[in-house]
Amino acid sequence: MANFEYIALDAKGEETTGTISASSEADAITQLRKGGLYPTQVVAQGKGGVSSQAKKRAKKAQSARGKSGSGGRVKSKTLMIFTRQLATLVDAGLPLLKGLTVLGNQERNKVMQRTINSLADSVQSGSTFSEGLGQHPRIFDKLYVNMVKAGELGGVLELVLERLAEYQEKAQKLKNRIVAAMVYPIIVIVIALAILVFLMAFIVPKFEKIFEEMLSGRPLPKVTQFVMDTSRAVQNSWYWILLAIVLIYAFWKLFAGSRGGRALVDQWKLKIPLIGPIQLKSAISRFSRTLGTLVTSGVPILQALNITRDTAGNVVVAKAIDKVHEAVREGESVVAPLEASRIFPPMVISMVDVGEETGQLPDMLLKVADVYDDEVDNAVDALTSMLEPIMIVFLALIVGTIVIALFLPMIDIIQGLQEGG
Repeated sequence: MANFEYIALDAKGEETTGTISASSEADAITQLRKGGLYPTQVVAQGKGGVSSQAKKRAKKAQSARGKSGSGGRVKSKTLMIFTRQLATLVDAGLPLLKGLTVLGNQERNKVMQRTINSLADSVQSGSTFSEGLGQHPRIFDKLYVNMVKAGELGGVLELVLERLAEYQEKAQKLKNRIVAAMVYPIIVIVIALAILVFLMAFIVPKFEKIFEEMLSGRPLPKVTQFVMDTSRAVQNSWYWILLAIVLIYAFWKLFAGSRGGRALVDQWKLKIPLIGPIQLKSAISRFSRTLGTLVTSGVPILQALNITRDTAGNVVVAKAIDKVHEAVREGESVVAPLEASRIFPPMVISMVDVGEETGQLPDMLLKVADVYDDEVDNAVDALTSMLEPIMIVFLALIVGTIVIALFLPMIDIIQGLQEGG
């Protein structure tokens, strides 16, 4: 029995280092794999051991993992930048291993840096790039891994990386537009509620005392009485209101997290006025771009449909894609299940039909995605332009109603003072 130093990846794709006793290097690798580890370097002690640089990197990763305990996730923007930079380096003729080393040295995000260094060690030990990516499922999804695998098999890795970078950049742009459309009205509503609570809790009570002293028991106008009653309710029952909000939010999260609830929520998202059409256009764009990019990169159509379904982001759309998968598996056309779903507009179905007939389905899908990206941009611009005056009027009505309610009794007070004078 001999001792072997090793560097390996655990189930989360994190590097770990250590020593193991085995009869041979092959036996050491077998033992490590049985223990749920994926060795990237195994060397007998006394024969130089694993490289000091790799060992230092693994220990650093272990230490950082112990401090953060995050398990390793990165933002989509960080991954997008990595893909674009790697595509540029490989396209310029730099070997993959050298490109990973360069990016690992300059990466500032600690989780991403550990991941890139792990990928470099994996490639250096003889694994394929896609195998290394597969050890980090929390960072690189099935779409990413399978596209790289197809690129490796076809000998066009640099082209696939370029397509991946373009896909991620357009997906990020689309996501930013959708978020912008959703965030604006939410911010305005929150500000309106904050103003309303402030007025009801602090301003209105002061006027109520003035009215009690100056009106000598005379009845208040109905609108003023309503504002006063609402103010007292806010002051006396604020904790119940807060509890109700928390309970409603918790119930919503539980409901939306259940299988049936999520299906209903996703269906509602596609039908809600103003926001629904944007959600639908974005889902169609994502479906078309994902499937088109995968098939163009050489991923088999059935596998590409599975990945597209898993990354659809909407249960209703995912079910429609599942029907397409079943039809294609049976040798049928893509068009019929798309039309039967009643989700995809006639234009999309027509373009997909033409793509199938001419043998240019991937290119046609990417054109559909470009068209719907533009439609999402236009819809978001139109929604924002329409919401701005609506929100201004909404705020004016709230504040104006309270001001009028407080002003009406002041007229009676002034008249009373004049009569008394």
